[in-house]
Amino acid sequence: MEEPTASSVVPPPPGAARRVVLGVTGGIAAYKAVELCRRLVDAGLHVVPVLTEDATRFVGEVTFSALASEPVRRSLWHEPDPIPHTRLGQTADLVVVAPATARFLGTYAAGISDGLLTATVLATRAPVVVCPAMHTEMWEHPAVQDNLAVLRRRGVHVVEPAEGRLAGGDRGAGRLAEPAVIAEVVLGLLQRHPTPQDLTGRRVVVSAGGTREPIDPVRFITNRSSGKQGYALAEAAAARGASVVLVTTVQRPVPPGVHEVVAVDTAAAMEAAVLGQAATADVVVMAAAVADFRPVQVAPRKLSKSDGPPQLVLEPTVDILAELGRRRRRGQVLVGFAAETHQVETRAAAKLRSKGVDLMVVNDVSAPAAGFEHDTNAVVVLGADGSRREVPLTSKRQVADAVLDSVVDRLPAGAAGGPARDQQPRSRS
Repeated sequence: MEEPTASSVVPPPPGAARRVVLGVTGGIAAYKAVELCRRLVDAGLHVVPVLTEDATRFVGEVTFSALASEPVRRSLWHEPDPIPHTRLGQTADLVVVAPATARFLGTYAAGISDGLLTATVLATRAPVVVCPAMHTEMWEHPAVQDNLAVLRRRGVHVVEPAEGRLAGGDRGAGRLAEPAVIAEVVLGLLQRHPTPQDLTGRRVVVSAGGTREPIDPVRFITNRSSGKQGYALAEAAAARGASVVLVTTVQRPVPPGVHEVVAVDTAAAMEAAVLGQAATADVVVMAAAVADFRPVQVAPRKLSKSDGPPQLVLEPTVDILAELGRRRRRGQVLVGFAAETHQVETRAAAKLRSKGVDLMVVNDVSAPAAGFEHDTNAVVVLGADGSRREVPLTSKRQVADAVLDSVVDRLPAGAAGGPARDQQPRSRS
C-alpha cells in the first residue's frame, strides 16, 4: 500500500475543534492525566489519547476512552489505520505527553521510535509539550537533564515538574505539574499557534532571579526569587521572534530560542550587565528581584560563631530600574516588576511614576500559588498611560504573554534598535 503524503491527509473541516494528542506514559502520575483529559475536553478540544503499554499498568484504557473524544490508541499494529502515527502526527494541532517518563524523554531525544507515542511525536510538526514526572534522583540525573536540553533546543515545550510529596512518601522535585497548569500551557500554545511574530527584529533584554550580596565567602543576603517568571518571559519573547538576552542569577535550562545568557550574581553585576545590554535594546524587562541593600564590608574569611553575631552595616544598591528610566532612549519600552505584600497596587503605582517606566507588573507574593517559587502567578499590569490589566492565576508562561501583549501595544512602528544576535545560545559570566 502506498503511504499517503502530507497533502493526502484529510484535514479537519473548517470550524472543527482543535485536535490534541494526549500521550500518557508509564508512571504513577498517569492518574493525573485523567483530569488533564477532562480539562482539555471541557475546553472544547478534540482529544485523542495515546497510551503506552506501561501506562495501562497504572490507568485503565476504558477511562480515557470514555472521557476523551476518541477511543484510546495503543499500538502501531492493532489500529484500523495501517500508519496511525502518521495520521495522528499530521492531523494534530498539538501533542502533549503527561506524564513523560525518563525513558520516553530519552527515546524521544535520541529519535528512537519504539512505539506509537514516540512515532507520533517524531512524525508531527505540531507543537509538542512534555511534562516530566519522576523521582528526584532521576529528575536531577545528568542524562535526563541532557535529554531535556536537546529537546528544548529543538523547540519542544517543557512543563517542569513541581516540588512536593512523591510516590515513595518523600518530598522533592519531580512531581508532575498540576493538570490545571498543563492545560493552561496547552490552551495558550493553541491560542498563539501559529505564534504571532510581533517581536521579530526587536532586541529584548530580560533579567531573572534574585541577587546575592555577600557577607563573607560563604554567606550572603538574598531573596526567594526562583527566576521562573523571568525565564518564562525570555522564552515567550523568543517565541514571538525577538532576539533575547537573558541576564540571570540562577542556573536553569536556557529557554528555547534565547540567543545570549549573561550570568551574574550581585546587584552590582546585574547593574553593569543590564545597563550595558539595554543601550541597544528595544525592550527591557526587569523581572529580577534585585537586593535593595548590601553589606558595606565583606569579611575576607568565613565568620565563626565564636566571633559573635556579625555587626552588619548595609548600604543601598543602585536602583537599576530607575537608572534605566533615566537613560532610556526614544521608543524603548521599559517594564518593571513589583513584588508586594500589602497596599499592592498603591505601592506599585508609586513605583511606576517614580521610576519612569512604561509598565509595572505587580503581584501579591503573599497570595496562594502566586509569586516566588511557584509555577503559577497572578498579576496586575499597570501602564503609565493609566491602563490596568488584571491577569488572574495562571501559568507563568501565560503571564509572560499577557505582559508582552502590553509591550507590543507600546512599541513604535519602524526599525528595531539593535541587530539580531547569533542563533545559538551563548553564555558568559
